[in-house]
Amino acid sequence: MTKHSYSSLFLLFSLLLAYPGFLLSQDAVQDQGSFSGGFQSSSNFFLRDSLIGAFNIPQYDNELFGTQAWLDLGYTRSGFDVGVRFDMFNNSNLLNPSSSYTDQGIGRWHIAKKINKLDLRVGHIYDQIGSGIIYRAYEERPLLIDNALYGARLVYDLSENWALKGFAGRQRFLFSTYEPTIRGGSLECFLDLTSEEEGSKLLTLAPGIGFVNRTLNRAAVDEVGAAIRSYIPDEQFKLVTNTYAGSIFNTLSAGSFSLYTEAAFKSAEAFFDPEAELQQVVGSTLGKWVREAGSVYYASLSYAGNGLGITLEGKRTENFDFRADPQLSLLNGFINFIPPMNRANTYRLTARYSPATQFLSEQAYQLDVRYRFNKKLSALVNYSNIESLGGDRLYNEIFTEVMYKYKRKWQVKGGVQLLEYNQELYEVKPGVPNVETVTPYVDFLYKLTRKKSLRLEMQYMLTGDDTKAGFKQDYGDWFFVLLEYAMAPHWSFVVSDMYNSSAGKNTPTDEAGNKLLLHYPRFDIYYTNKANRFSLSYIKQVEGIVCNGGVCRLEPAFSGFNFTVTSNF
Repeated sequence: MTKHSYSSLFLLFSLLLAYPGFLLSQDAVQDQGSFSGGFQSSSNFFLRDSLIGAFNIPQYDNELFGTQAWLDLGYTRSGFDVGVRFDMFNNSNLLNPSSSYTDQGIGRWHIAKKINKLDLRVGHIYDQIGSGIIYRAYEERPLLIDNALYGARLVYDLSENWALKGFAGRQRFLFSTYEPTIRGGSLECFLDLTSEEEGSKLLTLAPGIGFVNRTLNRAAVDEVGAAIRSYIPDEQFKLVTNTYAGSIFNTLSAGSFSLYTEAAFKSAEAFFDPEAELQQVVGSTLGKWVREAGSVYYASLSYAGNGLGITLEGKRTENFDFRADPQLSLLNGFINFIPPMNRANTYRLTARYSPATQFLSEQAYQLDVRYRFNKKLSALVNYSNIESLGGDRLYNEIFTEVMYKYKRKWQVKGGVQLLEYNQELYEVKPGVPNVETVTPYVDFLYKLTRKKSLRLEMQYMLTGDDTKAGFKQDYGDWFFVLLEYAMAPHWSFVVSDMYNSSAGKNTPTDEAGNKLLLHYPRFDIYYTNKANRFSLSYIKQVEGIVCNGGVCRLEPAFSGFNFTVTSNF
């Protein structure tokens, strides 16, 4: 966004806030309106530690300090909804953990108005169709993903239960947009088929249909086309500029059961397949541009009643890497969002190996069963399995948990995780075997008084053997312990340590080549006062996968201090 665009934006906001009569009727001017907003910042002070791999990036070598901050402001008045967000990055490692990024400006703005049955919105828009398989504009701030649509959206209520939606624009990227254009729409409704007879069970349907179109810009066509024309004749194909995606979805609720189904399809388009073999005049190499159609089938069946909760999910994905520009990679430019098919673990060691969704070849299912025996005792079992369409094992997890509460005095949770993880695929480490782990854990909470509590958390991860390397897999075995002391409603103190208890292939070594069994301590202080929350942490963290909302990336080791502030008003 240019400085001229900033000036025009602030002028428009000034007209709405200071001169309501410019757009509103005299009666509507009496509405005084209301402000809301929030502030969030995170600052890092980097301490170089070559033993754990926290070095050789600008922050450790010379910058030493990095920060990022966001200020959201919203204002509603007489049916208008306006919002603006200021973004600031200063030597930040959030965009790329191995690099530094500095910039600032207006990261997002919008103006919306409901006029009878028509809902108008322009600016940066977050939205989705169905579960998001063909289209989802969303934000995952911890990974600096912000795929807002910069354009316009119209939603018209055809009736009380029918809505028609259309949108067009370009996808946001930091303080600019990707050049290819995006447009789409959906038709959704809600049908209540519950019988009027007394005692009849709930029966509802929520069907919908949607489509999305992306048109490549000339530069993207030229660049991808040039790569394709460099192939031998048998490998070449015609590049199309328009890609279409559509889906049909429905939620059926019947008594204690709920079933969501969605089928999505994408027209044949060019994308880079790293596993495809490129034939050359002499020999061949892996990775080339191909043109294939894509599909995703997804279903989720759940039951809840009599203390029992069951959820069964299944998904099949083929050639559905759908981005604003097909040349983009990693976490950049996603037009859609494909739901993950594994449990979102929260403990440090059980979350160490998390699978990123695969867009070209994945078939998976997950079963989650929970049962509450009584007010004191409950248990859960979760099983997830992910494979490629060719049958290669990518991820397999069994997670169990039992929780017991004793009045309001204390509670204990414990269980075990059994996991198999394809590190070669998810972390791009050629030739390594699938990591196999067994991780028992326990979490004990004791309430000292009504406002004071003590929590102890312990985990131990046992890894399999890497017979080729002569060591245990990856970093080997781990022990993790955490102690938290909380004084409601203001203070919380946390100390933890993650210890590499036995050496693995990737465990750091000293100059003589001896494996170093290192500690990775962490200390946190949290202070909360009404809508304000502050935290100060000292962190030494091993390299690993970081996931938010089912989106994952591999991040390097970190050593240093972190200070965060969040506030809402």
